[in-house]
Amino acid sequence: MNDKIKDILEWIYCIVIAVIIAILIKYFIGTPTVVKQTSMLPTLQQNDRLLLNRLTRTMKKMPQRYQIITFEAPSNSDIGLTVNDLQNPVAKYDNEPENWWGKFVYHVLEIGKESYIKRVIALPGEHVEIKKGKVYVDGKELEESYLSSDVITEATGILTEFIVPDNTVFAIGDNREGSKDCRVFGCVPLERIESTAVIRFWPLNKFGKVD
Repeated sequence: MNDKIKDILEWIYCIVIAVIIAILIKYFIGTPTVVKQTSMLPTLQQNDRLLLNRLTRTMKKMPQRYQIITFEAPSNSDIGLTVNDLQNPVAKYDNEPENWWGKFVYHVLEIGKESYIKRVIALPGEHVEIKKGKVYVDGKELEESYLSSDVITEATGILTEFIVPDNTVFAIGDNREGSKDCRVFGCVPLERIESTAVIRFWPLNKFGKVD
Protein backbone atom coordinates (compact mmCIF):
# COMPACT_ATOMS: atom_id res chain seq x y z
CA MET A 1 0.00 0.00 0.00
CA ASN A 2 1.50 3.31 -1.06
CA ASP A 3 1.61 6.35 1.21
CA LYS A 4 -1.13 8.22 -0.68
CA ILE A 5 -3.69 5.44 -0.22
CA LYS A 6 -2.63 5.04 3.40
CA ASP A 7 -3.19 8.78 4.02
CA ILE A 8 -6.64 8.61 2.42
CA LEU A 9 -7.65 5.63 4.56
CA GLU A 10 -6.43 7.39 7.70
CA TRP A 11 -8.53 10.44 6.83
CA ILE A 12 -11.58 8.27 6.21
CA TYR A 13 -10.97 6.53 9.53
CA CYS A 14 -10.74 9.86 11.36
CA ILE A 15 -13.90 11.17 9.71
CA VAL A 16 -15.86 8.03 10.61
CA ILE A 17 -14.72 8.21 14.24
CA ALA A 18 -15.60 11.93 14.40
CA VAL A 19 -19.09 11.27 12.99
CA ILE A 20 -19.71 8.46 15.49
CA ILE A 21 -18.60 10.65 18.40
CA ALA A 22 -20.83 13.51 17.19
CA ILE A 23 -23.84 11.18 16.94
CA LEU A 24 -23.22 9.79 20.43
CA ILE A 25 -22.90 13.28 21.93
CA LYS A 26 -26.04 14.46 20.18
CA TYR A 27 -28.11 11.48 21.30
CA PHE A 28 -26.85 10.96 24.86
CA ILE A 29 -25.55 14.34 26.08
CA GLY A 30 -26.84 17.41 24.28
CA THR A 31 -27.48 19.13 21.00
CA PRO A 32 -28.40 22.56 19.60
CA THR A 33 -31.79 23.13 18.03
CA VAL A 34 -33.85 25.83 16.35
CA VAL A 35 -37.34 26.72 17.57
CA LYS A 36 -39.67 26.31 14.60
CA GLN A 37 -43.02 26.56 16.38
CA THR A 38 -44.97 29.44 17.90
CA SER A 39 -46.53 27.37 20.67
CA MET A 40 -44.13 28.67 23.33
CA LEU A 41 -44.67 32.40 22.74
CA PRO A 42 -43.78 34.73 24.38
CA THR A 43 -41.12 32.65 26.18
CA LEU A 44 -39.57 31.30 22.97
CA GLN A 45 -39.68 32.97 19.58
CA GLN A 46 -39.41 31.31 16.19
CA ASN A 47 -35.77 30.90 15.14
CA ASP A 48 -34.45 31.07 18.71
CA ARG A 49 -31.42 28.80 19.04
CA LEU A 50 -31.39 26.56 22.10
CA LEU A 51 -29.03 24.09 23.72
CA LEU A 52 -30.84 20.92 24.73
CA ASN A 53 -29.80 18.66 27.60
CA ARG A 54 -30.32 15.01 26.70
CA LEU A 55 -28.93 13.56 29.90
CA THR A 56 -32.52 13.61 31.14
CA ARG A 57 -33.38 10.96 28.57
CA THR A 58 -30.12 9.06 29.01
CA MET A 59 -30.66 8.81 32.77
CA LYS A 60 -34.43 8.29 32.40
CA LYS A 61 -34.98 11.17 34.83
CA MET A 62 -38.44 12.65 35.25
CA PRO A 63 -38.41 16.38 34.40
CA GLN A 64 -39.52 18.93 36.97
CA ARG A 65 -42.60 21.11 36.88
CA TYR A 66 -42.14 24.23 34.72
CA GLN A 67 -39.20 22.77 32.80
CA ILE A 68 -39.38 23.18 29.03
CA ILE A 69 -38.99 19.84 27.31
CA THR A 70 -38.88 18.41 23.82
CA PHE A 71 -40.60 15.14 23.05
CA GLU A 72 -41.51 12.96 20.11
CA ALA A 73 -44.75 14.05 18.49
CA PRO A 74 -47.49 11.44 19.03
CA SER A 75 -48.74 9.54 16.02
CA ASN A 76 -52.27 10.82 16.73
CA SER A 77 -51.39 14.43 17.56
CA ASP A 78 -54.14 15.72 15.26
CA ILE A 79 -56.76 13.46 16.84
CA GLY A 80 -58.20 14.14 20.27
CA LEU A 81 -58.64 11.56 23.00
CA THR A 82 -61.93 9.70 23.23
CA VAL A 83 -64.08 9.14 26.30
CA ASN A 84 -62.58 5.65 26.55
CA ASP A 85 -59.14 7.21 27.06
CA LEU A 86 -60.07 9.28 30.12
CA GLN A 87 -59.04 6.55 32.56
CA ASN A 88 -55.59 6.45 31.00
CA PRO A 89 -55.03 9.72 29.09
CA VAL A 90 -51.68 8.90 27.49
CA ALA A 91 -50.51 9.99 24.04
CA LYS A 92 -50.36 7.18 21.50
CA TYR A 93 -47.30 6.23 19.48
CA ASP A 94 -48.11 3.81 16.70
CA ASN A 95 -45.40 4.72 14.19
CA GLU A 96 -42.48 2.80 15.71
CA PRO A 97 -40.13 1.48 12.97
CA GLU A 98 -39.96 -2.31 12.84
CA ASN A 99 -36.32 -3.04 12.02
CA TRP A 100 -33.10 -1.90 13.70
CA TRP A 101 -32.02 0.33 10.82
CA GLY A 102 -35.36 2.10 10.76
CA LYS A 103 -35.15 2.66 14.53
CA PHE A 104 -31.60 3.99 14.20
CA VAL A 105 -32.56 6.43 11.44
CA TYR A 106 -35.72 7.56 13.24
CA HIS A 107 -34.58 7.77 16.87
CA VAL A 108 -30.84 8.44 16.60
CA LEU A 109 -30.43 10.31 13.31
CA GLU A 110 -33.94 11.74 13.78
CA ILE A 111 -34.72 11.63 10.08
CA GLY A 112 -38.47 11.84 9.48
CA LYS A 113 -39.10 12.47 13.17
CA GLU A 114 -41.18 15.39 14.45
CA SER A 115 -40.70 16.81 17.93
CA TYR A 116 -42.68 19.25 20.05
CA ILE A 117 -41.41 21.74 22.62
CA LYS A 118 -43.71 22.46 25.59
CA ARG A 119 -43.65 23.24 29.31
CA VAL A 120 -44.22 20.59 32.00
CA ILE A 121 -47.32 21.53 33.99
CA ALA A 122 -48.11 18.43 36.03
CA LEU A 123 -46.35 15.26 37.16
CA PRO A 124 -47.38 11.62 37.72
CA GLY A 125 -50.21 11.13 40.20
CA GLU A 126 -51.25 14.78 40.27
CA HIS A 127 -54.87 15.84 39.81
CA VAL A 128 -55.26 18.37 37.01
CA GLU A 129 -58.31 20.49 36.36
CA ILE A 130 -58.73 23.15 33.67
CA LYS A 131 -61.52 25.58 34.48
CA LYS A 132 -62.32 29.30 34.41
CA GLY A 133 -59.34 29.95 32.14
CA LYS A 134 -56.84 28.56 34.66
CA VAL A 135 -55.00 25.33 35.46
CA TYR A 136 -55.42 23.77 38.89
CA VAL A 137 -53.06 21.09 40.20
CA ASP A 138 -54.19 19.12 43.27
CA GLY A 139 -56.84 21.74 43.90
CA LYS A 140 -54.52 24.78 43.79
CA GLU A 141 -54.31 27.30 40.99
CA LEU A 142 -51.01 26.89 39.18
CA GLU A 143 -48.69 29.88 39.39
CA GLU A 144 -47.69 30.76 35.84
CA SER A 145 -45.71 34.00 35.90
CA TYR A 146 -44.21 33.19 32.48
CA LEU A 147 -47.57 33.70 30.76
CA SER A 148 -48.81 36.97 29.32
CA SER A 149 -51.31 38.62 31.67
CA ASP A 150 -54.22 38.20 29.23
CA VAL A 151 -53.69 34.47 28.57
CA ILE A 152 -56.68 32.22 29.15
CA THR A 153 -56.16 28.46 29.38
CA GLU A 154 -58.97 26.43 27.87
CA ALA A 155 -59.31 22.71 27.38
CA THR A 156 -58.86 22.11 23.64
CA GLY A 157 -59.90 18.46 23.96
CA ILE A 158 -61.89 16.45 26.48
CA LEU A 159 -59.20 16.62 29.18
CA THR A 160 -60.79 19.01 31.65
CA GLU A 161 -60.19 16.97 34.81
CA PHE A 162 -57.92 13.94 35.18
CA ILE A 163 -55.05 12.27 37.04
CA VAL A 164 -51.64 12.28 35.32
CA PRO A 165 -50.78 8.57 34.75
CA ASP A 166 -47.60 6.96 36.10
CA ASN A 167 -44.37 7.67 34.19
CA THR A 168 -45.94 10.48 32.17
CA VAL A 169 -46.08 14.27 32.29
CA PHE A 170 -48.72 16.78 31.29
CA ALA A 171 -47.12 19.50 29.14
CA ILE A 172 -48.65 22.44 27.29
CA GLY A 173 -47.40 25.46 25.39
CA ASP A 174 -47.17 28.95 26.85
CA ASN A 175 -49.09 30.22 23.81
CA ARG A 176 -52.25 28.53 25.01
CA GLU A 177 -54.44 29.51 22.06
CA GLY A 178 -51.82 28.48 19.50
CA SER A 179 -50.51 25.24 20.93
CA LYS A 180 -51.34 21.67 20.03
CA ASP A 181 -50.36 19.80 23.17
CA CYS A 182 -51.33 17.31 25.88
CA ARG A 183 -54.76 18.90 26.19
CA VAL A 184 -55.55 17.24 22.85
CA PHE A 185 -53.46 14.08 22.62
CA GLY A 186 -52.84 13.16 26.26
CA CYS A 187 -49.88 12.95 28.63
CA VAL A 188 -46.38 12.21 27.32
CA PRO A 189 -44.64 8.98 28.42
CA LEU A 190 -41.22 9.42 30.01
CA GLU A 191 -39.56 7.29 27.32
CA ARG A 192 -40.77 9.71 24.62
CA ILE A 193 -39.24 12.78 26.28
CA GLU A 194 -36.08 13.70 24.36
CA SER A 195 -34.52 16.59 26.28
CA THR A 196 -34.88 19.65 28.46
CA ALA A 197 -34.15 23.14 27.15
CA VAL A 198 -31.16 24.63 28.99
CA ILE A 199 -29.74 27.72 27.32
CA ARG A 200 -30.82 30.11 24.58
CA PHE A 201 -27.67 31.15 22.74
CA TRP A 202 -29.30 33.10 19.90
CA PRO A 203 -30.23 35.88 19.53
CA LEU A 204 -27.31 37.15 21.60
CA ASN A 205 -29.38 39.81 23.37
CA LYS A 206 -31.48 37.00 24.88
CA PHE A 207 -28.57 34.72 25.76
CA GLY A 208 -29.14 32.86 29.01
CA LYS A 209 -30.99 30.14 30.85
CA VAL A 210 -34.34 29.08 29.46
CA ASP A 211 -37.16 29.22 31.99
